[in-house]
Amino acid sequence: MNHPNAELIQRFYTAFQRLDAEAMAACYAADIQFSDPVFTDLRGAAAGDMWRMLCSRAEGFSLSFDAVQADDRQGSAHWVARYRFSATGRQVVNRIQAQFRFEGGLIVEHRDQFDLWRWAGQALGAKGLLLGWAPPVQGAIRRQAAKGLAQFRQGRQAAG
Repeated sequence: MNHPNAELIQRFYTAFQRLDAEAMAACYAADIQFSDPVFTDLRGAAAGDMWRMLCSRAEGFSLSFDAVQADDRQGSAHWVARYRFSATGRQVVNRIQAQFRFEGGLIVEHRDQFDLWRWAGQALGAKGLLLGWAPPVQGAIRRQAAKGLAQFRQGRQAAG
């Protein structure tokens, strides 16, 4: 039988496969800490809103996951997202290694790792391939993503 926290990870990614951000966010504790190479420090509701934004904008999306492992305190998984990057229309295949920490049957920390330079090459084309390794370009990617999330969150607040 799977450990309950392994089942929690499976529930999270199964919801992601359905683009069900509400079910994903329900796997998180209220004080969740999320980070990846683009969204480097999201806390609390901002992490759930990031998934809501990404799911609502997903085009040509599919996801697979495997290597789910967990114990009472921590866990991990490998996942692959395939989608069309809306800003450029380019196809992206992003391979991600996820690390989790658990408390009280929920995820309290979620850290995704992937190669931002490789992602930039796919999502942005030649510019990303040639310059995606450079800190100024990676900083611009992070700022643009943060701006998009802030606008999404403002729209959610305005909608009530």
